Amino acid sequence: MPIITEHHVNFYDTDAMAVVHHSNYIRWFEESRIDYLEKAGLPYELLEEKGFLSPVLGVQCRYRHSCTFGDTVSITTALTAFAPVRFTFSYRIINRESGALLVTGSTEHCFLGRDGRVLALRRADPALAERFAQLCRADADAFAAANAAD
Repeated sequence: MPIITEHHVNFYDTDAMAVVHHSNYIRWFEESRIDYLEKAGLPYELLEEKGFLSPVLGVQCRYRHSCTFGDTVSITTALTAFAPVRFTFSYRIINRESGALLVTGSTEHCFLGRDGRVLALRRADPALAERFAQLCRADADAFAAANAAD
């Protein structure tokens, strides 16, 4: 199930035009991904303790509307793709007060071991891989349905 993270827009999130600087939305993706993992019972610290890292391979972000200091946004995060070595999180950022869709996007990641080498999670930790697969199955359809209206 996709999770929702709330973020209150701080003054330092804004730029000289008094709107949130575009780079901050990418940071919010990261914050909400970590929150998602925590709420799913897979805190990032646990993954690191197991020796798994998940660097960002790519980011896609589509800006629709800006937000400003004092706004509160809701970030919906879903695990929408999971393969042996790669996985994708998708995001929707909505202004909580107006309901306006501000940003959609995704981040793609891979699994690395402590040695920095790419690894297949299904071989390295089958139980963890199954949990990721379960989350993806639960999230992908729900997230696609939410985006169909856009």
